[in-house]
Amino acid sequence: MERFTDRELEVLTLIGRGMSNSEISAHLYISLATTKSHVARLLAKLDARDRVQLAIAAHEAKIVPPPE
Repeated sequence: MERFTDRELEVLTLIGRGMSNSEISAHLYISLATTKSHVARLLAKLDARDRVQLAIAAHEAKIVPPPE
């Protein structure tokens, strides 16, 4: 896995928890445009085609704990 910034890891974690871009923006107190930039960088770094693949990657890397 490529090196991620702390903020990218936060965004990836929240994607893995099923949050939308607007929910992530509100949760992290960042603009929607900034959230979209982080998502775009994550898609490129992970060579993922969509948010579903990002969420799967977050779970496979154990960034997001499995549901209890």
